[in-house]
Amino acid sequence: MFHRRAAKAGLALLGGSAAAIYAIDVTNENRFKNGMKQYFRTAHADLLTELNKRPSGQLPTRTDIVSKLKQEEFDILVVGGGASGAGVALDAQTRGLKTALVEFDDFSSGTSSRSTKLIHGGVRYLQAAIFGLDIEQYKMVKEALFERANLLEIAPHLSCPLPIMLPIYSWWQVPYYWFGIKAFPMLKKDNLRGALIYYDGQHNDARMNLAIVLTAIRHGAKCANHTKVERLLKDENGKVCGARVRDMIKGEEYDIKAKSVVNATGPFTDTIRKMADPTTEPICAPSAGVHIVLPGYYSPSNTGLLDPATSDGRTTDAASELTHSPAPKDQDIEFILNEIRGYLSQDVNVRRGDVMSAWAGLRPLVKDPNKKNTASLARNHIIEVSESGLITIAGGKWTTYRHMAEETVDAAIKAHGLKPVNGCMTPGLKLEGGHDWDPLLYIHIVQDYGMEVDIAQHLANTYGDRAFVVARMCKMTGKAFPYLDAEVRYAVREYAATAVDVIARRLRIAFLNTYAAHEVLPEVVRIMAEELGSKGTGCFKRTLPTSLTRTERGHITVNDLRRHFRQRNQKIDERLLHELLNEVDLNKNGELEIAEFFQGRQVVQNRLVRYLDEASLEVPVHRSGGGV
Repeated sequence: MFHRRAAKAGLALLGGSAAAIYAIDVTNENRFKNGMKQYFRTAHADLLTELNKRPSGQLPTRTDIVSKLKQEEFDILVVGGGASGAGVALDAQTRGLKTALVEFDDFSSGTSSRSTKLIHGGVRYLQAAIFGLDIEQYKMVKEALFERANLLEIAPHLSCPLPIMLPIYSWWQVPYYWFGIKAFPMLKKDNLRGALIYYDGQHNDARMNLAIVLTAIRHGAKCANHTKVERLLKDENGKVCGARVRDMIKGEEYDIKAKSVVNATGPFTDTIRKMADPTTEPICAPSAGVHIVLPGYYSPSNTGLLDPATSDGRTTDAASELTHSPAPKDQDIEFILNEIRGYLSQDVNVRRGDVMSAWAGLRPLVKDPNKKNTASLARNHIIEVSESGLITIAGGKWTTYRHMAEETVDAAIKAHGLKPVNGCMTPGLKLEGGHDWDPLLYIHIVQDYGMEVDIAQHLANTYGDRAFVVARMCKMTGKAFPYLDAEVRYAVREYAATAVDVIARRLRIAFLNTYAAHEVLPEVVRIMAEELGSKGTGCFKRTLPTSLTRTERGHITVNDLRRHFRQRNQKIDERLLHELLNEVDLNKNGELEIAEFFQGRQVVQNRLVRYLDEASLEVPVHRSGGGV
């Protein structure tokens, strides 16, 4: 229920040009939906009908998938489990190509789960398209509208149309009168002339990403999270033919053989490109965007507010260092709050303490290596085929992931002479949970399982037609949020291997309310220990040889970890060091508190625990001024 709950809990402020004011044709949404339905009826109709039959049975276990990765040779190996990589895997597999995918962390752990949660229809490009007579911008708008309609069609439980209001304070801008006060009563009324409503899309980004991966697996793709590419394999002609990978759960390394390799690693594009060619010039320029969630009383239900031109002309997007765990800066959060204060009535006290959660995501802006003018950043995505045969898909946006994937698979087929059975099937291809979903599905859950309405709605809007499976497993764990014991157990079936996988990307509570996430974490860890331990995957309660176990209160820092790894002559990459700490730093304060450590140490998939075990560390504890 994230997308509907977020509409109540969050206030979207999106920096950018005033192009939004030209998106006034609300009926376009229905036109594009009708166009999509016509496309579904004519393109590969019989095969699409067959592919859209709801699959039954359980998903293969991660152990089974890893076994296949070790033994088989694939047509395409995708590196990266975000939206682009997952889209490539689904597209390739449904064309009849034998497909594998590996992800260093968890599926959607990077940029794809740290977005605005919006499915943009390309409204920002309209101004240039209309006034600049820019045909390329027009094509981007048309493409985005098609892809937005497709997402609403194939995953209706995870996406929905969202009305967004643009308040207008100058008479010459007024397309509609007095609407703003009626729809958004807490707006600042001074000089308010009216407002404009246009429609965009909204979705649960992390679960949408996961749904794409699970759908690919259902169709036969072999996708493994927590699997790091150590290096690319090459044949005698210097062509990329697979990858040497490390299972981050078990620590073992093995080779995956493939006729082609697709690099879909977002901000880390250049890391993989340099594995193929160490002398290649970088093309990716990461830019961080910051987002916050506020309580529901800041805005009406299911309505967004657009800030088309911020007070100083900037947005929260800014050049950023490359990291697996970008964090929002206080000044960026305060900037957003100040912008909100400029729109809301003075009677509304916008407080820093009202921020329920905040996150930052890295947008992978890229230079097009195929163009001579490498100084300009690509407005859309780019696809590169290197001399060694590595296919790189970079840039783009969530909305157009499917089209990006289609073009990437086309490029791989052409470059490596692959033999697909059929053409692209992903327009109209239902995603996991979307086959038999309907808006009233939650009523059946209420009637069949005696659940409260909000819990039934949450299950239906999170798992779609798979909600009945979760409902049968249900046991209540608390009253703060409609998250169930069964959801954690079901998350393990969806390849969750760490507590962060669950609270951040399966339940999404870490993005809704960090305080609530901290409260439920011990129970999440306990349930995961039962599930993973009982399945022989190595999750169990354990003690560590560390002075932390003898201290009631305190914390460790990255400097402590760095010093002790160095003293044990164990080399560890600086970036990895920060990642290890960040994975268990639930408070995101740059320190590992005792409570966090005791919760995290119960799960062997916690990478910090494993590294500490290997180094046999005795980590010192600094006294903390605040208690846990």
